[in-house]
Amino acid sequence: MNFFPWLTIVVVFPISAGSLIFLFPHRGNKVIRWYTILICLMNLLITTYAFCYHFQLDDPLIQLTENYKWIQFFDFYWRFGIDGLSIGPILLTGFITTLATLAAQPVTRESRLFHFLMLAMYSGQIGSFSSQDILLFFIMWELELIPVYLLLSMWGGKKRLYSATKFILYTAGSSIFLLMGVLGIGLYGSNEPTLNFETSANQSYPVALEIIFYIGFLIAFAVKSPIIPLHTWLPDTHGEAHYSTCMLLAGILLKMGAYGLVRINMELLPHAHSLFSPWLILLGAIQIIYAASTSLGQRNLKKRIAYSSVSHMGFIIIGICSISNMGLNGAILQIISHGFIGAALFFLAGTSYDRIRLYYLDEMGGMAIPMPKIFTVFSILSMASLALPGMSGFVAELIVFFGIITSQKYLLMTKILITFVMAIGMILTPIYSLSMLRQMFYGYKFFNKPNSLFFDSGPRELFISISILIPVIGIGIYPDFIFSLSVDKVEAILSNFL
Repeated sequence: MNFFPWLTIVVVFPISAGSLIFLFPHRGNKVIRWYTILICLMNLLITTYAFCYHFQLDDPLIQLTENYKWIQFFDFYWRFGIDGLSIGPILLTGFITTLATLAAQPVTRESRLFHFLMLAMYSGQIGSFSSQDILLFFIMWELELIPVYLLLSMWGGKKRLYSATKFILYTAGSSIFLLMGVLGIGLYGSNEPTLNFETSANQSYPVALEIIFYIGFLIAFAVKSPIIPLHTWLPDTHGEAHYSTCMLLAGILLKMGAYGLVRINMELLPHAHSLFSPWLILLGAIQIIYAASTSLGQRNLKKRIAYSSVSHMGFIIIGICSISNMGLNGAILQIISHGFIGAALFFLAGTSYDRIRLYYLDEMGGMAIPMPKIFTVFSILSMASLALPGMSGFVAELIVFFGIITSQKYLLMTKILITFVMAIGMILTPIYSLSMLRQMFYGYKFFNKPNSLFFDSGPRELFISISILIPVIGIGIYPDFIFSLSVDKVEAILSNFL
């Protein structure tokens, strides 16, 4: 038992240090930006240190636990702890947030508020990944919403108010279902509320009640990690948000939904999950094809990338619902891998927008010659997105394939059908990403303009792209690093289903 409150420090430090930003002078953009990056880096280093020296990989139980009575009146605890499932997303959060604050250099309007919101978001995300109390999970989940809404409505594009309102309606509306499920699980079967994850995991419910709980949680998480038909807020939000916000949205926010599906729907409600998973697999297979073919029809660059990330989330759903060892491991790997790739693609779309002030693909063209570095990195990351062997996307999707094929739960015919549909989705992915590359970088559109307008990516942008590219290739070559974190936890979760 480790008595130093590592996780509390990691959760509370960004938002408390971020609130000091408002003491800074109004004009000091550079100071504020470097202060924020410093906080993110320190937090990432604290997290990495705690995980390296105080976390045992071979132990599937909750570690680094903290348990403080918070509200005496109804047994509400400040309860944190991590296991193999949440360690990957927490490190991903720290990494992507640090790079996103570095990417936010062009933001000069109200920069104090902007950077404070980034840090508040950081706290909420790490809190919801590491909380071991259902009500605390809900509070952290909600703490995440307000910064995103403000970042959207103040620093977005032309239709920013529309998309911010749509975002808050979808996510806050789904949080009502989450709250009902949380209270239902907490208050069921005893006089005092049991909000602890571990006691709830050992509790059994009547089947009808479990199905009701499951549907409530499923709606909340289906909005967050968009499962069709609840995905429509995502393209609008991504199309309007500033690209550093987009990096956080695509890299971490979508992963919170998938994490919730595994953490609550699989661990706490296994009977309902085995009832619902065939339908969810069907939905995931439809989603892969639907989003990939919709992405092909988008003229807006960011919306095209947004639909591609909806399509990739389909693989996560299929992996979670295959109820097999490989499938769930592949879903966790895809969570990490798409967190890197999605964030990188949005960042590159944003930097090229900073150069040419265009978002529509049919107005672009010929960018490869004035901007060779952006072209190179964009091509490599698009290849990673379409699951090129040697990149992390390939390993993740391959293992999800194996997971659905080796699953004990489904009939052979179903498995063949699902695999066939997934294969069609993997054929559609290169079509839209390569046509996006073709419309942006090839052709002769820009030669009639003076070339002095365009300058290639500077050291800051190259640094961000390459530091996202390194883990993508690293996981693709040696995926065992992620599996070593999650493999014992996955077996512990699946033991409920056997």
